[in-house]
Parts: sequence; structure tokens; C-alpha cells
Amino acid sequence: MGIVAGLDSSSESTRIVVCDADTGTVLRQGYAPHPPSVPEGDPQAWLISLGDAATGGLLEGVQAIGVSAQQHGLLTLDAGGVLVRPALLGNDKRVQASATELADALGGRAAWAEAVGAVPQAAQAVAKLRWLARNEPESAARVAAVLQPHDWLVWQLLGRPLRRTTDRGDASGTGFWSAATGSWRPDLVELALGRQAALPDVLAPAEPAGHTPEGLLISAGTGETMAAAFGLGVGPGDAVVSLGASGSVFAVHHSALADSTGTITSFADATGMHLPVVHTLNAVRVLRGTAELLGTDLHGLSELALLSSPGSYGMALLPYLEGERTPHLPQAAGTLTGLRRESMKREHLARAAFEGMLCGLTDALDVLRGRGVEVRRVFLLGAAAELPAVQAIAPSLFGVQVVVPQPADYAALGAARQAAWALGVQQGVLSPQQPPLWPSAASQVFEPTADDLPVGQAVRQQYATVREQTHPGAFDAV
Repeated sequence: MGIVAGLDSSSESTRIVVCDADTGTVLRQGYAPHPPSVPEGDPQAWLISLGDAATGGLLEGVQAIGVSAQQHGLLTLDAGGVLVRPALLGNDKRVQASATELADALGGRAAWAEAVGAVPQAAQAVAKLRWLARNEPESAARVAAVLQPHDWLVWQLLGRPLRRTTDRGDASGTGFWSAATGSWRPDLVELALGRQAALPDVLAPAEPAGHTPEGLLISAGTGETMAAAFGLGVGPGDAVVSLGASGSVFAVHHSALADSTGTITSFADATGMHLPVVHTLNAVRVLRGTAELLGTDLHGLSELALLSSPGSYGMALLPYLEGERTPHLPQAAGTLTGLRRESMKREHLARAAFEGMLCGLTDALDVLRGRGVEVRRVFLLGAAAELPAVQAIAPSLFGVQVVVPQPADYAALGAARQAAWALGVQQGVLSPQQPPLWPSAASQVFEPTADDLPVGQAVRQQYATVREQTHPGAFDAV
């Protein structure tokens, strides 16, 4: 088919991969950092970074470009298409009170889950619009249209046409688009902002956004989570566990999941399927805190943990250091139980930290399983996935094959694969229903043995018993 490029404009940098459209082979790569932008950002800096990353003829011969970008950013435009103010980004904690206020304004968590598959959170565009209306009314009065970062970058690449576009994946994170119905909820924009604003057209997965003045095809683009899933090649039966300071678990599913408790956020993916997501507040921060307590680093903590045995000599750690979102325990703290003289050793505490973190993520995975999501294998993402203790413990707790992909720019790869799809459809060699079959990511694979599974179940039972004793009924409403 030719050569395509995928660019990922994250909160930290722009990364570009240039790939063979038929095979997915990476031919060239580019990188440029972004200036610090917490909690607001200058979108013009993203364009400068894009130009810097594409220097040296990087895009020579490219026929199509896909765009992935940081999710949950809000860009507000006036009637002339000019930015009203700097972008409000996903990590803006000022917005939390506005999210809570919005949840009450529609009638509570269940009403929002029914409307758009998600309860308002500070990261979402809908909460940022409410914050803008409450705190910067003069700016709010000028807002004529709203976009997210990937939408704005696509619009810029196309030469700022009259039509503005997005995709269903990024739209599903705004808080005013329903993955279940595939439609905008302008009434929720008005509820948040106090007035209507123009929303971009939502493109189908293989539908192009248009062509640049130079004739390059620009695909629909999507948010980083959706692009990374597409770049990894995950499909039905796959779940992805992301190990950051906090954690997330998502899976590919055939339909949107309405969850009246708001535990599940109902995202759409970049292929026409759905990505139900469950978040936890505590993942690698649990390991880092334990490592600091024991005077070591993450690798040292891993070595210590492997000197212990499953069950951590009877110790169990509930890892709710920052409160917890799954289960909903915002005021909780971490709990360590099972201390005995013979268990008070560094290696047992180290293992309890790994088991507690992974049991917490397994709880999140079980929320999806309980709603009929099939999980045959789990992809582990993040630097902590490379730790030997994680790789040794995770298969027995998750109860399925664990896949640890080699580090790569998966969001940029997903954007490139989407560009190849749109290009193939334009050329008449691919179907709008079937993306190009690029090879799966190079990975390490860890299988639970027949002996591992009962051991993992015993560890999980120990953890669940402590959780239920400490926080009775925490999962009753989930």
C-alpha cells in the first residue's frame, strides 16, 4: 500500500513512527519533548514539537498520517476558531469540585452512567467546561466550539477547514458522548457550560478526516489509550493492565457496559468495539512506598519479594494508600495485617506489597469479568511489568496467561496502523470492517502452571478475607 506515519502527542513529548503500511515494519522514528504544561498547556507548543520530531526528511514518502494524543484535554475555540485560553489538561486537580457538582446536577452517579457510561471525573472535558463556567465566566461566554488535543492537531494538519472531526474513542472520554448510543449529548454540554457549543463530527474507525494541502491523507485519529490498544493488537479475550502510580484495567468487548455504580467507564475503541475501563488509585506507588520504607529501589524490592513465599508468611497488605476508587473507598488508608514475630522480615513485607498491588488489580479485573467480559490473557504495561516479582506472581493471581510486551511506542504504532487502514480503504484493498493485520507486539509470555492456580487462589482468598473484615461490603454495590 505504501508508507504511513503515526504520531503520538503525549503530555510529555511527540513521538513519530514511519511504517510500511502492509507489514507494520518500523522504517524511521522521530522524537521531540514538550515544554512542562501542568495543568495547562499551549497547543502551539505541540505543533512546534511535531515539527521538531519530523525533521531530517522523516516524513519523506509518507502517504497517510494517523494522530494519537493525550486524552481528556479541553481546547475551547471562539467563533473565529481562535483559542479562547490555554488548554486545560487531564491532570488538572482544580476541576474535581466541578465534577462532583455536575454529578449531583444530573441526579447522581447512576444517571450519568446511564447517560454516557461514565460518572464525571476531573479529567473529563465535561467537568472542565463546568469549571470554566464557574471560574472564568468571560472566557466561557466566548466559547463557540470545543475540541480535544487529537482533534485540534488533526484540524491543524488539514489546514483548519470548516469541518472539525474526532473519533468515537476520544469522544467517549469527554463525558458528553455515549458509547452505547454512538451520539453526542449536547444537553450535557449545556448543563456544564451554561450554553451550547459546536462539537466535532465523529468519524468511523477507517474513515479519513481529510487530506492536507499537500495531499497527505489524515486518518480519524484517536486518544492514547485507544491507539495503544490498537498498536498492541489486543482483541476480544484480551485485557490490559497498566501499571503506573495508579492502575487501570481495560478489555476489548463487543458492547458498551452500563454500570450504575460508575465503577466501569465505558470507552469506545479505535476499531468499532468497546473498551470498558476500571481504574484503581494505587499501583506502583505501593511498590515505591514499600521500597523507600525498606531502604531499597524497585529492583531491590523485587529481589527481596522473591526470597519470600506465596502468602507473604501470612501478611496481607490492602494497598489503599491514596484511598481507593475500586472499590469505592475514597477515605481509606492502607492496611497491613498478619504481623507476627516470625513474619517481621523485609522479604515478607516486600512480597506483601507485590501481592497487595496485584490483588487490587485483580479485583478490578474481576469487575469486568463479573459483567461478562471474557479474559483469556492479560497484557501488562509499564516499567514495573519488567520486574521479576511481578512476572512471577501475576499469572497465579490473574489465573490466565500474562503477556509483557517489549517497550515500544504503541500509541504511535496504533496511529500508524489506523493511517494504513484508512489508506487501504481509499485504495480499495482493505475493508472498512477489517484493519490491516500487522504482527503482534514482541512479548514475553508467562503461563500459570497447574500448581500455580490453587496457590494464587489461596493468596487471593487471604487478601479478600482481610479486605472484607476491614471494609465490609466494599464490593456489594459493584
